[in-house]
Amino acid sequence: MIVVATMLAAVLQALDNTIANVALPHMQGTLSATMDEMSWVLTSYIVAAAIMLPLTGWLADQFGRKRVIVLSVIAFTIASAMCGMAQSLGQIVVFRVLQGLAGAALMPLSQAVLFDIYPREQHGRAMALWGVGVTIAPTIAPMLGGWLTDNYSWRWVFYINVPFGILAVLGLMLYYPDSNRARKPFDFFGFTMLSLAVGFLQIFLDRGPTKGWFESREIQVEAAISAVAFYLFLAHCFTAKRPFVRLSIYKDRNFLTGSLLILYLGILLFSSLALLAPMLQGLMNYSVLQAGTATAPRGIGTFVAMLIAGRLVGRVDSRLIIAVGLGITALGLYEMSHFSLQMSASSIVLTNILQGAGTGATYVPLAAMGFATLAPALRNEGTSLFNLLRNIGSSIGISTVQGLLVRNTQVVHASLAAHITPRVLSEHSMGPFVGAQAMAALNGTVTRQATMIAYLDDFHLMLVLTVVTAFALLLVRNPSGAGPAPESVTLE
Repeated sequence: MIVVATMLAAVLQALDNTIANVALPHMQGTLSATMDEMSWVLTSYIVAAAIMLPLTGWLADQFGRKRVIVLSVIAFTIASAMCGMAQSLGQIVVFRVLQGLAGAALMPLSQAVLFDIYPREQHGRAMALWGVGVTIAPTIAPMLGGWLTDNYSWRWVFYINVPFGILAVLGLMLYYPDSNRARKPFDFFGFTMLSLAVGFLQIFLDRGPTKGWFESREIQVEAAISAVAFYLFLAHCFTAKRPFVRLSIYKDRNFLTGSLLILYLGILLFSSLALLAPMLQGLMNYSVLQAGTATAPRGIGTFVAMLIAGRLVGRVDSRLIIAVGLGITALGLYEMSHFSLQMSASSIVLTNILQGAGTGATYVPLAAMGFATLAPALRNEGTSLFNLLRNIGSSIGISTVQGLLVRNTQVVHASLAAHITPRVLSEHSMGPFVGAQAMAALNGTVTRQATMIAYLDDFHLMLVLTVVTAFALLLVRNPSGAGPAPESVTLE
């Protein structure tokens, strides 16, 4: 029952990361806003959650996990209902900020409690059960959001959270265990600098692709503020007696390597999803619901792989399981790098199942291994930082592939168009096709081909990153031989 309650809380947050994306065009008409203004509906949530994530560990230590997570679910549910009732862009952005602030604690605290209630040898199984909901939710979110928007209203994208939020609150109050409290002073300067660094980094990554990156003064300012704040935060951590984030937590080699790998997994999980949906809708004329249905089988692969990996963790070297997961992911990306405009739906389904299986097989042993040797007293802080890096990874991945997609489309289009001249047209008996409408149609065909090639370039890049990341496993110790995690550590 603890697992069910914690999964339900975590799924609420994971689902809302992507479910609102498909409803943006419908919301735009209702709220009379431009697409640039509508982007703040997504950005505000991401930034608020990123700022709140590092604070989660301190709040749980100070007030207890149960109180923090129950209040977070209540606030998240109320904010969801308010988003559904919003009558203006300003209102929905404010309520999305509240959603992000409230939802940030749900995933790390639910993860931390499972590490506490299960012995180390069962951490893999616990992460498998928990991870099924957390990783499948973003996969089915576009399909669910499209179905709700098409059949009811975009407001139901937010209202759907209310009944599940009520169930989560009841389950958490009945079954969720509290934790020991460790009163610590609050490092206001460290928290402020980290919040500025993470918040402006998220805005920079989210708005960069549409603003032309450093060609925009807005992007330049955001990057500068983030860089300066991060420098001040690091300098403060190395000099303060009780910094907001104890960098000594990264002396644990497994946790350090696990954090780097979860950064990669965040890049991979959401980047491929962010590419597939617009590719299917923009190039292959899929509807929102059809695109969501085509990508939904990824959840099947994730579900099966997580259950298998959960049983293998503790019996098989975790590094081997992760390597197999990365191999499956690489195979899926290899197949995706050979997509074409004439491909069948079965190709999309197959590659999505492979991607889901790779993600599931990688995440379960990675989470178990990353916390295998970390002291229990550091788990609140550790899970917060772990999930923060996963979120940052997803933002980096999405902004990078979208930016490369736009740039490569332009480059390939120019290259293809250079070969289409009046002489070439006449040589191929295409002389009549030189009118304005015909040339527009021809330009549309060239653009589709250029865009498809740009998508393939992105998939190639992700394939290379997957292979390179596998070498990081050489830095990881096998948890089975690492010895038990220490029961107590100094909190300075």
